[in-house]
Amino acid sequence: MSQSNSLLSATLTSASFLVLLQLFSRLFTFILNQALVRLVSPQVFGTAAIQFELLLSTILFLSREGVRNALLRAPSSGQTSEKKSDDEALVSNISLLPILLGVPTAILATLLYLKTASSTTTSQPHFRLAVVIYALAALFELLSEPLYVRAQNELRVDVRVRAEGAAVVMKTVVAFAALVVLDAEWALVAFALGQAAYGLTMLVEFARAYRGKSVFWMKKVERSVHDNTKTMYFDPALLRLSTEMTGQSVVKHFLTEGDKFLVSRLSPLADQGGYAIASNYGSLVARIIFQPIEETSRVFFSKTLSSAPSNSRPALETASTILHALLLLFTHLLLLLVTFGPPYLALGASLLLPPRYLHTSAPAILRAYIYYIPAMAFNGVLEAFLASVAAPADLRAQSRWMAAFSVAFVVAAVGMTQVLGMGDRGLVWANVANLLLRAGYAWRFVLGYFGTRGAGEMASWKKAAPPTPVLVAFAVSAAIARWSEAVYQNVPLRLGAQIGHVGVGILCLVGCLATCIVFERATFRHMYTMLRRQ
Repeated sequence: MSQSNSLLSATLTSASFLVLLQLFSRLFTFILNQALVRLVSPQVFGTAAIQFELLLSTILFLSREGVRNALLRAPSSGQTSEKKSDDEALVSNISLLPILLGVPTAILATLLYLKTASSTTTSQPHFRLAVVIYALAALFELLSEPLYVRAQNELRVDVRVRAEGAAVVMKTVVAFAALVVLDAEWALVAFALGQAAYGLTMLVEFARAYRGKSVFWMKKVERSVHDNTKTMYFDPALLRLSTEMTGQSVVKHFLTEGDKFLVSRLSPLADQGGYAIASNYGSLVARIIFQPIEETSRVFFSKTLSSAPSNSRPALETASTILHALLLLFTHLLLLLVTFGPPYLALGASLLLPPRYLHTSAPAILRAYIYYIPAMAFNGVLEAFLASVAAPADLRAQSRWMAAFSVAFVVAAVGMTQVLGMGDRGLVWANVANLLLRAGYAWRFVLGYFGTRGAGEMASWKKAAPPTPVLVAFAVSAAIARWSEAVYQNVPLRLGAQIGHVGVGILCLVGCLATCIVFERATFRHMYTMLRRQ
């Protein structure tokens, strides 16, 4: 079995494990969150799920994201055991940088947040204590980063599955138990304790997996360069790439979390709670399926295309096949959501959301998420490809464009929320536009990447588009589902009362799936055969 094929097989196994992990963790969290949102007010939930999570993600993303992505391109092995040991030491040294970056980042981010938070937010009981615990939780998680990088590069997804699975359980159980045991005034601290439990559990589980093999100090490596012995701690190319990607992560973080930042500044706390619960529900599918796919595809593209010669046809063909298969999958997801999401959203929201959240911005935000989810999926895999193969000059060019996209996002967000009066859903639509711009830029890079290697025919949007009969089937189903919604618009939003409307949707869905099977059977069979051969 070739290196590319064995890598694809390992990557598919990793993706399967990660999807199962996300399925377990998100469903477990979803079930307990249904109880959590009934124990706290929208104000408390908004503070914890929007503002505290933004603080946490800022510390983690800026400290580790650039290094984490750069180290995916680390060589898998050396030609000799001595060289392999030196390579591993240089990679290990760089993997310690997130810890060193994390301490000042946590201090600065925490002080800035405490300084700029509104009086309504800071006046909540034990607010400052909760903020400090969240910052410590981020540092706990960063301590496990060197071991996370090691497991990622070794494709030991079992280690990550155990660690993250246990951490999610501990986080949710601790937060839930604290909310039940402590008085209501300690609600923010309860969420903070849950996050601290997550970080500590991650550290303990990774340390257990690499017991006796954990290295938390830098090793000196001596190499011969032009007959001279040179002492180094970092691989120069990987360090330069880490620096480029860390600098880019500042802009990327704002684009990723810009909606939370603006919500925390523009919206009342109650609406922040509505936005948070809508985001949690709306992104459930994205987190279960798309996040693992994005992460594993980044590993696969990095290892496949960075370890092979730049014009290797087999490597290019494998990468192209996987990329277009994912894009075709996401195109079907877009059709599915746009066809059935709007006509059945009101019924779904009434069944899932607690009654007091139905009067917040949550239902309107969920409607916008129907379009946000596929945009996130397309952008995620395309940017994963770009991040996997881009040279430092390409990353600098992308950073400049992303800075321009940031300005466009802010203008669009303020215009939609304030000028057009769309409220918080305007932030989601601004994010959709931002994601589409970023995806368009990444797709342009993909075309250029294959084109400059004499393989321009391997990249085409037509490979990601379903055949015309499938598009027609979804269009007809969309019209029928919306007609059914109009017929049942005055019927109470209860499952029993809306059973006819639900039945129409099921029949339309079956019709769409049957059309896909009839007209795309050959495509699906080809992909399945190709994957089985790996």
